[in-house]
Amino acid sequence: MTASPGTLYGIGVGPGDPDLITVKALNVLRKVRHIFAASSTKNEYSLALEIVKRHLNSGTVERLPFPMTKVASVLEAAWEDNARRVLAVLEAGQDAAFVTLGDPLTYSTFGYLMQTVKRLAPRVPIIAIPGVTSYNAAAALSQIPLTEGEESLYVVSGALGPDRLKEAIHQTDNIVMLKVYRHFGAIYETIEELGLLDCATCVSRVGLNGEVVVYNLRALKDRDLPYLSLLIIKKPRQEG
Repeated sequence: MTASPGTLYGIGVGPGDPDLITVKALNVLRKVRHIFAASSTKNEYSLALEIVKRHLNSGTVERLPFPMTKVASVLEAAWEDNARRVLAVLEAGQDAAFVTLGDPLTYSTFGYLMQTVKRLAPRVPIIAIPGVTSYNAAAALSQIPLTEGEESLYVVSGALGPDRLKEAIHQTDNIVMLKVYRHFGAIYETIEELGLLDCATCVSRVGLNGEVVVYNLRALKDRDLPYLSLLIIKKPRQEG
C-alpha cells in the first residue's frame, strides 16, 4: 500500500430523480476519477449509474457484479472479490466512489462493501455521503407524514414476505415496507387480515418515469407490482 491510500466514498444518489442528489455528492462525483456501481451478475445495468451519468466528468466507470442470491458463501465471496477490486484503486493512491440507490447505509450493497474493505484494509479512509431514501421521496410524493408528534416509525423489508410486518405491526405507529413486489399477494392478505387496507398506500417507481401513488390498496389486489414498490402504513390513532 502507498503511504497515503485513496479515500472510498459511498454515495447515495437518491431513488431516481437526478435532481435529488445532494450538492456534497455532486462535488465528490465531479472530482473522483474512478466510479464504481453494483450490477447483477446477469447483466451490466446499473440504475445508480443512470441517475448520475449526466453529472459525471471524464473518468473510469466500473460495474461490480453482485449475485442475486441468498447463499451466504456466494455472497461473501462476491463481497471479497469486489472489495479487493476497489482496494486495487485505493491502494494506488486514487480516490474512488461507489454509487448506490437511496442512502448508502440503508438496505444498500455499499454497507457490505464497506465492512469488507475495513476488514481487509483498516487504514483506508471511508466517507459515506447520505442520500434521499425511497421512502422519504415516497412520503413527499404522496404527501403522507411518516411520523407526527410522538409517533414511532419502523422500516421493514418485504423481500421474504409479510413476516416482518407481522412482527412489527403491534410495536409501532407507522410502518414503511420496502421490497414488496415479489410477495405482494401474501403481504396484501396480511394487511387485510390486520384490518389495515384503508391505512396503506403503495408508491411505485418514485423519482422515475412511471411513478405512481395508489391510495386505495384494494385496487391492487391480485395485481403484480413494479420492482421498485413500497408501502406506507399508518395505523389509526388511538383516541385518549
